[in-house]
Amino acid sequence: MYTHHSTGRGAPSFALAWLAGLGLAVLTVVFSAVEDIPIKDPDSLIPGYIRFPAIVLGAIALDVVPRTFLGAGRPRAGWLRRLRTTFRTVLRERWPLSHWKFALNGVIAWYLCYAAFRNVKSMAPFVHENLYDDPLADLDRFLFAGHDPAAVLHAWFGTGLAAHFFSAVYIVWIALVPVSIAIALVWTRQTRAGEWFVTAVAVDWALGALLYVLVPTVGPIYSDSSTFAALPETYVSRLADSMWDDRVNTLATHGESGLQTIAAFASLHVGIMMTICLIVEAVRLARWVRISAWTFFGLTVLATVYLGWHFFVDVIAGAALGAFAVWIAGIATGNRVGLRARLVTEVSAPDEPASASHPEALASRSVPRPDHPAAD
Repeated sequence: MYTHHSTGRGAPSFALAWLAGLGLAVLTVVFSAVEDIPIKDPDSLIPGYIRFPAIVLGAIALDVVPRTFLGAGRPRAGWLRRLRTTFRTVLRERWPLSHWKFALNGVIAWYLCYAAFRNVKSMAPFVHENLYDDPLADLDRFLFAGHDPAAVLHAWFGTGLAAHFFSAVYIVWIALVPVSIAIALVWTRQTRAGEWFVTAVAVDWALGALLYVLVPTVGPIYSDSSTFAALPETYVSRLADSMWDDRVNTLATHGESGLQTIAAFASLHVGIMMTICLIVEAVRLARWVRISAWTFFGLTVLATVYLGWHFFVDVIAGAALGAFAVWIAGIATGNRVGLRARLVTEVSAPDEPASASHPEALASRSVPRPDHPAAD
């Protein structure tokens, strides 16, 4: 049987995720009105409102279809009938109405936050025209005893094969966010854990967007390009050139040509990886998953500095932002013990009603307790 683990508190509301998305949406509208900048769809090729639901629906298919074929067994007499019956059974047990509501609520809140975040990030250079790359570079050199962190990594790892390796890390990170959201909304049956993660990512974006406006930077790859001139051409170097062209066009046309995506402080690459690492620890996923997450966190830190996307202080700020997002999202979603963020489930009683003659049954209903279940 495919069980659905209820929390006993109704469907998760994603309240803080919605608040983050609505707050960024208001900020987008205000910036658009004050600076006379058009609001844009962040995904010009395939609109996000099509792409992200498609990712979720694809994940649902991956969740249901293999179970259906395994349950139906080998093709033989009556196999198509068994296949249809098994499909209905799996769909009913894996995807009751409550989980459809959970997944759709989460993905819509998440997409609102994403679309508004992309617009606020693009508008940041118009709202705050100063750049703070030089002070951050000076702070980096202070922390590294007068040395440039990127130059140190180039000396340690070389500027050949390592550049391609760290470029690959960057590519994997790009795919990791939508995949992790799909896992949190589709494959987990512990909805409190899924709500916690999706809400934390929304907080990451909301706080990151505010920092982009308050402390605008372009990052070392643009402010100190000579440091990275020895790196070979990679996917990342081509992407950096494309992003700079987008920024120049966006600034020249006052936002009419599209969105620019350059902003360095704080590093949301690091921030979201910190969020992922802390969540997989909180829900006690398999040991290999936790080790892999922390390993990829370390590689992300190295890649962002090595390739010049971020200053080292951006990494520190990003890690702190990601940790704070996990904490505040845990508080907001009820995953807490006092002021400690911790996954909390509720123990549900059997279906029979409790009575005065069975006080122990009454006491066992909806008792909050800390728990660490893994995702399915």
